Amino acid sequence: MSPQNGTDRNGRPGFSFLVCPDSRLLRTHLAEQLAVFSSAGGPWERHVYWGDEEPPPRFWEQLSLQGLFGASRVLLVRQAQLWPAAVWKKISQALARPSAQCWPFFCLEVNWEKGQPKIPAHIAKLRCLAFADQQGWIWRHEGLTERGVKRHVQQRARDLELNFEADALEQFCASVPPDAQAIENELQKLSLLRGIHGPDNAGGAGADDRITAAMTATAAWSPECNVFACIRHMEAGNLAAVWKELCRSRDSDSLLFSLLALLARELRLLWQTQAGEKVRLHPSEAGLKKQLALRLGPRGLAEGMAAVADAEWQVKSGRRTPEQTLDFLAARLTVLFGQAASR
Repeated sequence: MSPQNGTDRNGRPGFSFLVCPDSRLLRTHLAEQLAVFSSAGGPWERHVYWGDEEPPPRFWEQLSLQGLFGASRVLLVRQAQLWPAAVWKKISQALARPSAQCWPFFCLEVNWEKGQPKIPAHIAKLRCLAFADQQGWIWRHEGLTERGVKRHVQQRARDLELNFEADALEQFCASVPPDAQAIENELQKLSLLRGIHGPDNAGGAGADDRITAAMTATAAWSPECNVFACIRHMEAGNLAAVWKELCRSRDSDSLLFSLLALLARELRLLWQTQAGEKVRLHPSEAGLKKQLALRLGPRGLAEGMAAVADAEWQVKSGRRTPEQTLDFLAARLTVLFGQAASR
């Protein structure tokens, strides 16, 4: 690292701040940055941490370890705005001497108001943030707005070689929310529909395989996933209905953690029910819940709790993406509940 400005010999930033509320846009920008500044020692070694948990000793070692040898590593901190002032003070001190082998990315996933991100005061006044701003190491994006949806759709459509008819483009843009992941999901559906309806799928986007208004209506976006309905389908062993519900999600990150919290609560209630404790349940569901709890038994309920805890660990350790974790957890619990219901 250069002692003057903290960049390495290739001009790579010593550390980066990504300020954006949209998780897909964050991931896209991160991938672009890692592609621009490739690691000399091979692929980047990635380590993911989350702001809702105190950074472990391993984080501090990876952040500050100096040396000439070893793999180049990326430290990605999601929801970094949740860390308290004491943690950030220590981080700012460590960043005064950036490690040549480590590239930290701090994701401040905050909402914007009047064109400015609502960064917590204890972070906004940090010396490391001011220094990063001077060096151009802060990427800011307020996420998609209603006015920015069309431009984003057009860019992604070009990337996917989707050729919209004029009316279809307007209809599509009016039907989707200003959320990059929701838009991506719908464009992927249209890409599949084009493959089904197109007379010739081998030559890229052309006049004969344009996206029509009828196709956009077929793949129309539906409201946010109903997490409670999703859990009911799991408990009924209905995997097809679970998939259908999950596909409505606009943001896999927020959906996953909402689902994990509610599943943990549901499994605790079932555990208390099978143990004979008094639990407040809705009268319309009390009978079914008691039957399910008894059929699962202590072993099945413990397996379900372990699946929820494992899912959270898989994401926070960076071993799986939120999308992969959702799919795996949904299949695992639906099979578990389904087997119990069939007994």
